[in-house]
Amino acid sequence: MKVQIIGGSGTGKSTLAKFISENENIMWIDTDRYLWKDETFTENHSIEKRIEMYEKDIESNDQYVVSGSVFSWNPNGFSNRNLFVFLYLDEEIRMERLRKREIRRDNPKKTWTDEYGNNTNEFLEWCKTYLKEKDKTMIGTYAAQSYEMELSKSPVLKLDSSRSVEELYLAIKAWTKVDSTIIDEIT
Repeated sequence: MKVQIIGGSGTGKSTLAKFISENENIMWIDTDRYLWKDETFTENHSIEKRIEMYEKDIESNDQYVVSGSVFSWNPNGFSNRNLFVFLYLDEEIRMERLRKREIRRDNPKKTWTDEYGNNTNEFLEWCKTYLKEKDKTMIGTYAAQSYEMELSKSPVLKLDSSRSVEELYLAIKAWTKVDSTIIDEIT
């Protein structure tokens, strides 16, 4: 099993990947680890360091599940995967998940109240552009992820992440029964 999971922030990529990793007893690769030096998400690794970490992971793991993308700095990354999963979620639910996550993380970034009375910060404001941004070179946006799926040589499975983690896992396991390049949903 070599699976990569992408989607907007807050769609449950990490939660699903961790679940798959535990159930399949395979390596979980969180691409945030390549980007950020620590969990404050304030200082990035150099591209050279990211590539070094990526190559070590690929060389040492026959099977893996990946949460996130490396496309912006390594367009050929995870090209040996056998399934590319795209998680989508209603935008209101996604943003509510993100607000709750930011509170749990006790994010030290300056927060303020947005026009709807919700607490926000720079990260949350960036997340609001996920569907609005049309430039496919803007990382972490639907436009960029759509482009990445379009170029994928492996099958693409699109799943509604409002479903339970168990249901999503079973849908991913069932993908081999479908003979298609783009799979909108397996039920």
